[in-house]
Amino acid sequence: MRLKLSIILVLIAITLAAYWRTANNEFISFDDNDYVYENTHVKAGLNLDSIRWAFTTTEAANWHPLTWLSHTADYQIYGMNPRGHHLTSVFLHILNAMLLFLVFVRMTGALWRSAFVAALFALHPLHVESVAWASERKDVLSALFFMLTLLAYHWYTERPGAGRYLTAFVTFALGLMAKPMLVTLPFVLLLLDYWPLGRFGFMGGPAAVKSAERVAPKPGAGSPPASRLILEKVPFLFLSVSSCIVTFYIQNAGGTVSSLEKAPFADRFANVLTAYAGYLGKTFWPGHLVILYPFPVQIEIWKVAVAVLLLGIVSAAVFLRRRLSPFLPVGWLWFLGTLVPVIGLVQVGVQAMADRYTYIPLIGVFLMISWGVPETLGNWRYRRLALAISASIIILACTVTTWLQTGHWHTSEELYRHTLKFTTGNFTIMNSLGERLIKQGKLDEAIDRFHEAYRLKPDDVFIQNNLAVALSRQGKIDEAISQLNRALQIRPDYAKLHINLGVALGLQGRSDEAIGHLREALRLEPDDTTAHVSLGNALAKQGLTDEAFRHFREALRLNPDDAAAHYNLGEALANQVILDEAVIHLQEALRLDPSLESAHVKLGLVLFKQGKAEEAIGHYKEALRLKPEDATAHNDLGGILAARGDLAGAVDHFSAAVRISPNFREAGNNLAIVSAARNKKAGQ
Repeated sequence: MRLKLSIILVLIAITLAAYWRTANNEFISFDDNDYVYENTHVKAGLNLDSIRWAFTTTEAANWHPLTWLSHTADYQIYGMNPRGHHLTSVFLHILNAMLLFLVFVRMTGALWRSAFVAALFALHPLHVESVAWASERKDVLSALFFMLTLLAYHWYTERPGAGRYLTAFVTFALGLMAKPMLVTLPFVLLLLDYWPLGRFGFMGGPAAVKSAERVAPKPGAGSPPASRLILEKVPFLFLSVSSCIVTFYIQNAGGTVSSLEKAPFADRFANVLTAYAGYLGKTFWPGHLVILYPFPVQIEIWKVAVAVLLLGIVSAAVFLRRRLSPFLPVGWLWFLGTLVPVIGLVQVGVQAMADRYTYIPLIGVFLMISWGVPETLGNWRYRRLALAISASIIILACTVTTWLQTGHWHTSEELYRHTLKFTTGNFTIMNSLGERLIKQGKLDEAIDRFHEAYRLKPDDVFIQNNLAVALSRQGKIDEAISQLNRALQIRPDYAKLHINLGVALGLQGRSDEAIGHLREALRLEPDDTTAHVSLGNALAKQGLTDEAFRHFREALRLNPDDAAAHYNLGEALANQVILDEAVIHLQEALRLDPSLESAHVKLGLVLFKQGKAEEAIGHYKEALRLKPEDATAHNDLGGILAARGDLAGAVDHFSAAVRISPNFREAGNNLAIVSAARNKKAGQ
């Protein structure tokens, strides 16, 4: 017992060492926005409405209510601090490794081999994606119920009974509610019946595996017939089939399932073969791990041939050794079988393979290694020493590599640039990088990325939409409108295209057209807060303030933490001279997003109108710290300083406004007036 506890403590320590710096990582803009920081239901916290939503929504093209509740609970505890969300995933991963260790110790009695399986599971770099990516909470959470199901099933096999069977059934059902990839678990239970449980009339259990000798199956006394073992799994299989049907329906309705026209079956099958080989390759040499491996335009025939040869050789060797080494077919079929739901026969998304898909399947390979290598060494006199040294080196190598890999997940930009470095034709990640560059104000580089992605995928409306946004921010409104209209011809039901087209048309003064597109966006997505805010802005410009207020307030009802909605409502209230309420919303916008420079400017103006000049000056100075080239902020601050008698300071800011914007007539006039007053005062 003490040795088991020591192994568990060491396992916890080294896993924490490998993953600790994920606590300093940011959210990733690829899916984390949908799952966490832009999801209004998650950000509502745990309540009856959010629980009801979790069990009824098909958002993110999946039905996984426990995953949604997990994210919601994290938000309830940690808010939008990524540290807590990441550490929860690390904790779940450690718990999974501990349970995996206990599962195989109980089933086999082989302490050190089980420990090595658990260590590989905990530390292999292919598992970084599942742990370091907040959106992949579903991996670590579903695996928790997977491990609990294995424990409960073994408990049941020790003394079959309805209560024990129901425990395993319930934990399996909960696992499916975290991620439907667990549909292959009934198949895994049958494999475990064969080895190490020896329920198929074979003995391959605890006493045999403790030794270093080959495990030869022997007839088992009192073992249930195979037909009963299969019948025993029928209720589990019913859950699996139901989950498959529901998942396919939801993903197909969500537009994530590729048609045979886009991904012909021959291409899919070729990718299946190369993906299996690729996963094996990265298991033994985990280099160049990225967030997205794009589905290849064409797979070279030699790669398919190599994959067929590799899979064929391993399968043949495993088959030939099935009686002497039953753990080999169990491990190999575990690996092959648990990957089936995500291997690409039903192509979902644009990836050819994904590191996260290996989270449970690799356990099969780890079993083959942990039991196969000691058996291969036989009774060699230095066997124990060789195993101890090699295991230590492998664990150390995995720990270091995993620690390095977690660093690539520090920010979205780092992750995307790393991915583009090691992949080609990756238009999805080019688009995602471009989005990050827009937020950083690097518009030229963003547009270059979008053009490159557009060249690779000219019918992708997400790329076209982002390109239009970047062009609009560069002031190229006509080009942006043209791009958005082309995208709408491909997908007229995409709300974001209507929102951005409405905003662009509004910048050209085409208010009626703008409002029409924004209303269409809300018809398509009634709960889109950006659409409500944008429509509110357009209506406010036309003087329809009451309706504008309704849309701003609806945006805040949907998402009370929407800084843009608070700012725009505050601005509209200020324009209507409802100053006290305007201050409340502008201050809330800055609490939510202190970097919102325009909110500092507007709040400074409102505070000055309220006679709070010192506070107003503070906000203008903060605005200029955030955006030193804001001519309007310089002009406004100059006016406040002039009113307070600080003519020298006023001249400096009016001069800066004119330098930044030479055609800024108001700033030029103010500069002339204040300069004259300053000279007159100096002359006196």
